[in-house]
Amino acid sequence: MGEATLIASTAKLTRQQLAAVPTPLGTATHRPVPHAEVIEALVETLSFRHIGVVQEEFAISKDGMKMFGVLDLDTGMHGCRFSIGVRNAHDKSMRLAMTVGYKVFVCENMAFSGDFQPVLAKHSKHFSLQNALSIGVDQMQRNFDGMRKQVDTWKESQLSDVEAKLVIYRAFIESDLEVPKHLARPVHDLYFAPQYEEFQPRTLWSLSNAFTSAFKQLDPIPQFRATAKLAGFLETS
Repeated sequence: MGEATLIASTAKLTRQQLAAVPTPLGTATHRPVPHAEVIEALVETLSFRHIGVVQEEFAISKDGMKMFGVLDLDTGMHGCRFSIGVRNAHDKSMRLAMTVGYKVFVCENMAFSGDFQPVLAKHSKHFSLQNALSIGVDQMQRNFDGMRKQVDTWKESQLSDVEAKLVIYRAFIESDLEVPKHLARPVHDLYFAPQYEEFQPRTLWSLSNAFTSAFKQLDPIPQFRATAKLAGFLETS
């Protein structure tokens, strides 16, 4: 289980459509990197490390200067899928950036969230896209282990029905999670009558999925905010 969310006011694009977006000429100090070139290099860098892309979507700003995208990855982990968020700009409004996690959120309003975000260089005349992506993906791959361990820990954290109900009570009745109270019933139902077999076990991982599935009833920005708070709340439960 892993989810990437891309929010944009413009239509979603395929990689082929992204390649048709024009790139402005560079200057002596700034070399714009075509949006499609960023994605092609990223997918190639991932493939060298035997990481496949199973789903992807992209969007650009109305002037074509900014690109936002999400890519769902196949890292060979059963029951959990990591995703990458990426953004790029032809102007100097933002630097090339990536974020990775099993919950990734990318929005044209600059919201950009995952579990880990490597630092990538600006588009100077000496900028090497391949080097930046290689270093960034290596950093992300090293963090996969930590994220896998968190998921494994949650999968191994057995909950009694009373404990699960107490977590839901704390989240909504005591307002420890700061999310709309009307989601209490959907979270309860999704946990105690799960829709998917993999979430049948009474574990913290299944409870986490019940929360994030219920959050899908919210608009994108409130959903992002609620999801961002969830891990910290569950860790203290």
